[in-house]
This record gives sequence, structure tokens and C-alpha cells, in this order.
Amino acid sequence: MKHYLTILSTLLLSASFHSCTKADAGNAEAPFDAYWSVENLEPDSTGRHYRQTIRLTGDVRGLSRLAFNQFARVMELADPADTLVEIVPGYYAVGSPRFASAAENDTLYIEITTRGSFHNICYSPDGFHAVMADGSVLPVSLERADITASPKGYAAGTVDMMPYGEAVYARNAELGTGKAGYYDVIPSFKSVQHLGGSSVVDLDNIVFEEPAAAFDNPEKYTINVGDGRMTVTAAKKMWPRLAMRIRHLFGTGKKELASAMIEDYPSLEYRGLMVDVSRNFMPAAEVHRVLDLMALYGMNVFHFHLTDDEAWRLEVKSLPELIEVGSRRGYTPGTDGTFLPQIFAGDGNPLTEGGTANGYISQDEYIAIIKHADSLGIAVIPEIESPGHGRAAIEAMKLRARRTGDDSWLLSEAADTSRYTSAQAFHDNVMNPALPGSYKLMSMVADEIADMHRRAGVELPAIHIGGDEVPRNAWGGSPAVKEMMEREGLKSEKEVHAYFVRRVADDFAKKGIKISGWQEIALRHSDEYNEAVRPQVYSVNCWSTLPSQGQGGVVQAIAESGYPVILSNVNHYYLDMCYSRHPYERGLTWGGTVDEFDALGGYPARLCPFPGANLKGVQGQVFGETLRSADGLETMLLPKMLGLAERAWNPDSTYSDDIFHAAILNEIPKWEADGYAYHVRQPGITLEEGRYVKFNSPYPDAVIRVTFDGTEPTEALEPVAQDARIDLKAMSSAPAAVRARLWLNGRPSPVTILNLE
Repeated sequence: MKHYLTILSTLLLSASFHSCTKADAGNAEAPFDAYWSVENLEPDSTGRHYRQTIRLTGDVRGLSRLAFNQFARVMELADPADTLVEIVPGYYAVGSPRFASAAENDTLYIEITTRGSFHNICYSPDGFHAVMADGSVLPVSLERADITASPKGYAAGTVDMMPYGEAVYARNAELGTGKAGYYDVIPSFKSVQHLGGSSVVDLDNIVFEEPAAAFDNPEKYTINVGDGRMTVTAAKKMWPRLAMRIRHLFGTGKKELASAMIEDYPSLEYRGLMVDVSRNFMPAAEVHRVLDLMALYGMNVFHFHLTDDEAWRLEVKSLPELIEVGSRRGYTPGTDGTFLPQIFAGDGNPLTEGGTANGYISQDEYIAIIKHADSLGIAVIPEIESPGHGRAAIEAMKLRARRTGDDSWLLSEAADTSRYTSAQAFHDNVMNPALPGSYKLMSMVADEIADMHRRAGVELPAIHIGGDEVPRNAWGGSPAVKEMMEREGLKSEKEVHAYFVRRVADDFAKKGIKISGWQEIALRHSDEYNEAVRPQVYSVNCWSTLPSQGQGGVVQAIAESGYPVILSNVNHYYLDMCYSRHPYERGLTWGGTVDEFDALGGYPARLCPFPGANLKGVQGQVFGETLRSADGLETMLLPKMLGLAERAWNPDSTYSDDIFHAAILNEIPKWEADGYAYHVRQPGITLEEGRYVKFNSPYPDAVIRVTFDGTEPTEALEPVAQDARIDLKAMSSAPAAVRARLWLNGRPSPVTILNLE
């Protein structure tokens, strides 16, 4: 008998659940350990699938449920007596009668067959916690098996996309050919005229002066190096930013520099970066560090993704439930709805601090962020997702209605029988455009955001309202929407969506606030809608911009409608995509892979080849599903955001990959000095003459360690020279594979494998 996902009521009937508190968990852990492993199975008539095994060792007798997070999948338990419940998509709880009947130190196995393919470590379960019989919720110590031990761990059927030794070796060899000149910086200068000779310059006494006549580009500047000094000519408001950039590029003190006349300016006015602090929280201190990085590389718009289905992270004092409910996640069955279900990661406790599950940006912190950004020449566009991606707000307003008896803030309708599935597998995440609460919420939040900008003395360019990924049939069963459609003469759900966007835009216009949005707010609407909404739109982020997505496709339709286009292409600018298909590279895979060279290859003229298009700029995105720490965010940004920065500043061809890589090598010591985490590429392995193993590295000063017995190379091993040539014939037995890992400034790379059999 097969046991598929059951409904939440099954779980509620079988046990009693408590809202957890700090007192429930404290610093205690569950009295047992968990070990997870995975094996991809051959495809059958139902498609691809993989088997996950969870081994529990210790005292499980007090365990009621074992809960964990994983990207939403259809799952099936091997033991017919066990039960598996999907609390919300991506949050699961396993129960078993074997828990109560186990001996004190029994070893129990839970086997789960999971639909789909296992792509990388981010698709493994996370956030394990135990729900004990007494109602307490405790974190579980988890160990994961090495998923590279066999291709069965990461390759479904015949699909194996691991970057193996030979391919990595060839790529490293290509990158190692470039040599960066002293003025090969990122983003690259528009022009460098070498004057001959050199000059010792005191970089602590740079001369700044204003141009005799204003430059045609307000961000243009020149640098004259010669006669023992450096003279920078630029508009006065640019001086602090340029001083920061020059200090980053050339250091401080007295340096000998080649005499040169440098001219520079950005070709695009909008050079953006979006960071999602909603899915997995990043504190204000990390946001400040990201802003500093943006300024160093010429980025000037920070798209602050503060809300989504999984959390609401901005304090709104008039609506405290948004933070009370929306900024906390934990084990939810049987609670009073005062926090959200755990998703992505956590320990089941909505009060745990310091991780990525819980937390929010206070108004004081937001004001400090926008002041800091403004001092760096960076504009901040906060995003309040609507009407889709609204689950956190929907749940918060339900609590408000229960507490106050005021239903006018509700974003969902009790009588709504709509059945839909969102892109992230939610069935209850869309605000209802026929309810007054949807507009009251957006208006109130806009008022408080505008007030924070006023108090900070910082301009608010726009509020990003999202507007994306409203699933089909989101309002098909809503009586209120049906009545509104009849009243307003709306013929389709697309027109309902357009009605919502237009009404929000009109309300914001009365406040003097423009809107930004994802491509859906501007894609293939009526001429009447475009004429009404377009003047209120600051920017439209177009993520699907490749010709393969339709001739001309999305960006052509939006450009021809006259909207200001921000190229946010998934294949080049989604920085949350994994660097490679190595199973230990963190990141999503639905848009392929994106590394620093993919970002560098995102030429705007190729992504938007339409004469007359209102191309305003480009933007990189870091969505937060796979982030688990500030270091994880920085690793996604560095070095791939440098490719984005180069294309934002210089849309046309500049660096070859090898010179660009050499320029990145010059940046790494600066990241080290400032304590930034960054991604480290793999070592290459090749076999010569059928017997000699050789290695190479994309970093001249990296340390490589090697194993021949199938184990992971560790720092305990003696390093091998980068030019080492190891004779396999000299070994006592022929190895089946070679494994190599490099360390750069103590930071490890993924392991490279060269199979010899």
C-alpha cells in the first residue's frame, strides 16, 4: 500500500501540538542524531525520481514527528505504517509508530521516494527539528552523506552534468593566459591614454576639481596621473564616491603609477542589484556591506526585496501584525497563527535569533540603510510583493482581523473556492483585488515607506509592487471578484490583475510615488491600460529576454509599449543560479548556471536588439531560497556581480574572459582585507600518456590537495605543487579516480573528480 502526502488534518488528529517558545527549545537538541543520504533512481513510466534515506540513531522514544524543509516535491514513504504530511509546500513532517516502540539506542530508517531529479545540495532536506510527544520542538543534529561518492548521488538516469577534471583543466588553462594591466579595472575605464613614463603619486592627497563646463554625462569624470600628482575632475557631488573608488583601485600612500589621462562614465543610467532578504533573512549590517560593494563597482540602484510568500521583513508600525506574523517562522500546526510555517531553514522555533528564518528590518534600520545608500550615490527601491507572492501579508491580516474584529484589512475571502498552484507551489498566496484590504494595505505601507524617506531626507524613486507570477485561476472561485468583474466590465483574470496594478498606481500617484514592477505589469495589456499606467512606471524588470523565449519575446513587447526597460535576464543576471552543475555548488538551477563570465556575456544590445527601446539599464538578482548565511550571500555576489557591473557600466565588448579573470585576481586581496566571502573555482585534472596525472588552478597562489582512494581531500593532507606530474604506474594499485580540491586564502573549492576507470 502506498502512502502519499496527506492533508494537515491527519497530523492534527494524531497528536497534540503546541506553539513553541524559547523555553521549549533553549539550547537543547533532540536526543538522537540524523544521517541523510540520496540515490537517484532510473526513470520509470512516472518520470525521474530519487530515494532519500534518513537514519535516526539514539533515543527516539519521545519523538512524535520529525519535521524538515525541502523544495516542494511529491513524496512516497517506503514503510506503509509511516505517515508524511505536507504542512505547507516545502515543509514536511514524518510520523511513525516505530518511534514509540523503539529501544533506547535503536537505529531507524525512513526511506522516501521523491519525484523529480536531485540537482545539487540545495535540494537536500534542511531545517530538521523534532516535535516531541510533550509538545516541545527541538533542533536535530544532522549529517549528510557525500553526494559525490557515486554518480547515483547526483545524476538521474543518464544525465550527469558534473564538471569533471578534464573540462575544468581546459577552462583553467584558458583563464590562465591573461595578464591584467595596471589600469585594467572593473568596471573598465572608458579610455586610458598612456602619456609615457611614470610618476610617484601621493594617493592621500588627490586633487579634486570641478570641470570648467558641466559634462554631458553627470557621472563622467577624468583622472590625470602625472607630475607627481593625481587630479580628478568631476561634479562636486561625485567626489566622495570617486575618492572611495580610487582608494579601492590604487590604495593609499605614495605609489608609482604610469602617467595617463583616463576618461570614464557609465553608459547606462540604471545599474541595479536586487537582494532578497525575505526568503532567508539578511540583517541590516549585511545590507550595508552589500551597498559598499555596489559602490565600489559602480552600481547605483538597490532593489530591496523585503516581502514575499515566506516572510515580511519591513517594520510597518501601523500594521504590527506584518512583522509579528511575517518575520517569524516555526513549527505551526495547532498554533494561533501568530507566526508563519518554517520554510527553507530553521529549528522549528519562531524566537530563535541569528539564523535566516527569523528577523526583520526596523524602521530605524531602514532609514540608516537608505542614508548610507544615498551617501554612496545609490537609490533604494523597496519591493512590496503584490498581488501574488502575498502569503505572509495574507496570514498577518487574518490575525489582525481576529484580534480587532475589523475585516476591512483582510486580503483573502472566506468564500473563495479558487484552486491554483503558484510557481513556488502555494495554493493560498494571492491577494484578492476585489477586497478593500488589498488597497488599504498597499496604501498604508506606501505611506510609511514615504515617511521614512522623508525623515531620512532621501528621495524615494519608486516602490516596486512586484506584480509577477499570479497563477492561473487565482480568483476563479472568488464571489467578490466575480461581482467586481461584472461591475467594472472586466473580461478575464488578466484584466483583474491589470485593474489591481492600475488602482495601486493611481493611489501611489496621488502620493507622488511611482511604481516599478516585474514584466507582467507591462506585458501585453490594452492600449488604454498602457496610456493610463505607463506615466506612473519608473522601471520594468524583464527577466525573460532571450530570443529563444519567442522572437523578440517579452522585452520587445514591453519596449514597443514604451515602458522603461530594465534587463534582468535570468541566464546572465540571476546571480542566485549556481556557478556550475557541481552538486556542491549552492544555488538554483531552473535558469541554468550563471558565473562571472555568464554575467560578463550579458550584452544589453543582444538582449534588447530593438531600435528605439526605452532601455534604462540592467539589474542583477539574488533571490534568497538557497541562502543560509551572510557569507552565502557574498559568495553568490563575488565574483559574479563583477560581470554584471562591467556590463552595466560598459554595455559593449570590453574584456576577454582571460583578462577579466586576471582583473578579478587583483580584487581578491581587497575582499580578503574587508572580510568578504567569495566563490572559489575548482582545480583541473588531466591524464597524460595514459599514466601521468597533472593539475592546474585558476589562481597562481592556491594550494591543491589530492586523494586517490575516493575520499574527500582535506586540509590535513600535504599539498601538491600546481605543476606536479604524478605517475600512476608508480602506485601499488591502480586508483579508480583522482580527487582534487584547492584552497585559496583558506577558502575551499568544490572537489574535482577525474574518473580513471
